[in-house]
Amino acid sequence: MTDIFEAIQKTAKRIKKAIDVKDIGYSQQANASGETQLQLDIKCDMIIEEEFSQVASIHTIASEEKEKEMLLHEDGKYFIAYDPLDGSSLVDVNLSVGSIFGIYENAFGAKNMVASCYVVFGPRVEMVFAHNKTKLHLLQGEDFEFVKEIHLDEKGKLNAPGGTQKNWTPYHKEMIDGLFGEGYRLRYSGGMVPDLHQILLKGGGLFSYPATSDLPKGKLRKLFEVFPFAFIYATAGGEAIDGRVDLMELGYEHIHDTSPCFFGSKYEINRVKEVYARNT
Repeated sequence: MTDIFEAIQKTAKRIKKAIDVKDIGYSQQANASGETQLQLDIKCDMIIEEEFSQVASIHTIASEEKEKEMLLHEDGKYFIAYDPLDGSSLVDVNLSVGSIFGIYENAFGAKNMVASCYVVFGPRVEMVFAHNKTKLHLLQGEDFEFVKEIHLDEKGKLNAPGGTQKNWTPYHKEMIDGLFGEGYRLRYSGGMVPDLHQILLKGGGLFSYPATSDLPKGKLRKLFEVFPFAFIYATAGGEAIDGRVDLMELGYEHIHDTSPCFFGSKYEINRVKEVYARNT
């Protein structure tokens, strides 16, 4: 898997340069979810495809920006699903964004996930890679350097609630308000990568994107976003559920399938389980 790790590092350095100089206007194209693509989305997708096409161990790739999966190497054994630039609409206001990679063996699906990675493009470029452990790396000049292993505390202090509040269920709102009542601090940028990264590095908390009245199956995509972060949080000592079930136990129907999702320390996830067990 070293070759994949190195390829992701190459994509990160190229994407950083693209963010610095590339036109961030909208294109005339839409992605598989019907969202109008930014020029930068398309560029980052091409960068990752180019780098992965040179890695013989990668069999198939699937991108949030592509309608269908793409075969690269018949003899490869790894299937990689990625979001080239999660939160790309935040670039024009200069907030952090990121790339997410789910690495699966022999086929897509949570049960086949063997590693996961994301890159944060902010004031600094940082990469978190989870295999047997969850490790943080920092881009120093032209090379990524290992910084530390990441471990979540049993209980955190941050609360990052996603979804439009008017579409929340009353019991979900009550739960979120209850955490704030306990002294949790609001940390929500609208970017999945920087918000989950902050919770990881600050020791814990809760990131939630529940089922809502307008999106009953959730918004975030299983293969590209949900499963990769569920793997990372579990490896770091946290948990990730859809409200009741461990996210890594879920199947998927198609590559752009979505799910409600909650990521956090054990204390916060237990709170979610209790609330959702009573109300769903």
